[in-house]
Amino acid sequence: MAEEQARPEFPGFLAEIVEINDEAKTGIYGEIYVVSCKVLEGKDKGRIIRRNMLGPAKPGDIIRLPDTSKEAREIRVK
Repeated sequence: MAEEQARPEFPGFLAEIVEINDEAKTGIYGEIYVVSCKVLEGKDKGRIIRRNMLGPAKPGDIIRLPDTSKEAREIRVK
């Protein structure tokens, strides 16, 4: 009898990366990207929001956001 492994359930909402703003990197070493992502589920479905993201990413990737109410502020260079 084969045992099925239980898949972990992660809280949050799925979102698809639409655009990566390469000019607006943040963090001490410029390792954090500002991405625009389209929310795929939840009450904000279809909304495009801007978030900060660490790690490799490309347009079309699916990510999980803990919440959709927060949005990254625009980075201003002095």
